[in-house]
Amino acid sequence: MTRKLQHWFALSEKGAKDLVKAVAWCFVCNLSLMVPIGVVLLTAQHLLDCLETGADPMGRFWVFAGAALAVLVLLFVLHWFQYASLYIATYRESASRRVSLAETLRKLPLSFFGTRDLSDLTATMISDCSSLDQLFSHYVPQLFASLLSTLVIGICMFRCDWRLAVAVLWVVPVAVLLTVGSKKIQDTFGTQNILNKRAVADCIQEGLETVRDIKACNRQTVYLDELERKLKAMESGSIRSELATGVFVCSAQAFLRLGLATTVLTGAALLRAGELSFLFFLGFLFAAARLYDPLGLVLQNIAATFNAKLQIDRMRSILEQPVQEGTEAFQPQNYDITFDHVRFAYREGAGVLEDVSFTARQGEVTALIGPSGGGKSTACKLAARFWDVTGGRVTLGGVDVSTVEPEALLKYYSMVFQDVVLFRDTVMENIRLGRRGASDEEVLAAARAAQCDEFIQKLPQGYQTVIGENGSTLSGGERQRISIARALLKDAPVVLLDEATASLDVENESAVQTALSRLLRGKTVLVIAHRMRTVAGADHIVVLENGHVAQQGSPAELMAQGGLYRRMVELQLESARWKLQG
Repeated sequence: MTRKLQHWFALSEKGAKDLVKAVAWCFVCNLSLMVPIGVVLLTAQHLLDCLETGADPMGRFWVFAGAALAVLVLLFVLHWFQYASLYIATYRESASRRVSLAETLRKLPLSFFGTRDLSDLTATMISDCSSLDQLFSHYVPQLFASLLSTLVIGICMFRCDWRLAVAVLWVVPVAVLLTVGSKKIQDTFGTQNILNKRAVADCIQEGLETVRDIKACNRQTVYLDELERKLKAMESGSIRSELATGVFVCSAQAFLRLGLATTVLTGAALLRAGELSFLFFLGFLFAAARLYDPLGLVLQNIAATFNAKLQIDRMRSILEQPVQEGTEAFQPQNYDITFDHVRFAYREGAGVLEDVSFTARQGEVTALIGPSGGGKSTACKLAARFWDVTGGRVTLGGVDVSTVEPEALLKYYSMVFQDVVLFRDTVMENIRLGRRGASDEEVLAAARAAQCDEFIQKLPQGYQTVIGENGSTLSGGERQRISIARALLKDAPVVLLDEATASLDVENESAVQTALSRLLRGKTVLVIAHRMRTVAGADHIVVLENGHVAQQGSPAELMAQGGLYRRMVELQLESARWKLQG
């Protein structure tokens, strides 16, 4: 049972056990609501007996008053345990669910993120998790508990009088079938509603990320019209989804109330025939009224569970993704990176690398060059196991990187990519991200080596200045130099540089290259560059074209061979002589 609940509702083992406890407490609370009816009937019977015998009705007042007080205390205690099992346990599981999702996302290869929208993942982490909080605190436990309590009370009713029981319960299967039968329609509208909301979130996020381009191209009106269209689609989709659910649920609940009418008619007929007492009939009416309340919740919760199942499926699609795993006991013989007949494709039939073989040796600078789209950045990311190869293997010090736990592997890598990512924090902490626990003096030394110190000192609070989101208050060159300082601070034996000096002016580029040459000595350095003068001092050059190794060797050897490398050098020399024509 626990495993099935884990699978159905994407719960942890403890969450599934807590759900069973919550169902049990809700079931007990539903039954406990019948106790006050018994006290009322006993009190009424006592009053009737006193009227018939002429006895003082106040003679047993304190007995019934004590019984009423005991019932109130009982209900309070039971509902307190129900509250704890529903809400406290639900929010503990909610925290566990979010951590589980975060842990899964942390271990997924980057190829997964290439196929999913950021806004969609954000919606799953925030909106879907919040919806599931409500599902497990308000819907699912009450649903199962109401079904069980209805079954138990129904059996008791049949044991008391099968005719009245039929009059009360004949509407139940019809109402349930009416709600369950609408599942396909509700799923259709619910799925479309989720897609519409995701489209709006995508559009808003795209607008925030590209606001400068939208304004530069005078596309504000077009963008706002598109956003308005998607908002209207979301609004109408939400209305249709709620209407589809509401029509069936309200119809079922209205049909359910017909049971009271048939109970009254059947009871009146039996009273007239003298086959039951008025007090017995009154007790049945009270019980029927109490029975229909949890049944109404059942119908409402069935519909809510249908809608939440769509969100559970979206969450399960993340949790069931194959994660990158491996050994944490990683001890490479050296720090040579070897590509051995590597093949890689982002998706089936769309190869990026085909039969790529080369070695980036420790103590040397290996440069990857070639036309755009040739696979340079992909090769760099495969070296750090951001993705797993689809054929061949990548090794570090003779160890296949696909057998190493990603976090254990990345301790040996410092990286500076073309797309710099900074955080809304102080400059000091953005650099310290390279090595947790680094002293302020070590951070300052790395900043000076990366030529950051001069511009940082001009900031309002120097190294304690809080930069904007992703370093929005800094220039592109300044952001990239902070990224270089971060990599230098980490001081890992393997360094990956993807166009690390692309955003620097000539003066700073030369200074940073000098710093890199001094500080990267003895390390395995893999450089991606488009400017030939950047890689002129490399020990080994690998020319990638259309996912294949077109050439490899030292700069002098490649110049002597001719081919693509020499052609790229000549083209850049020619472009350097280009000038604006008046």
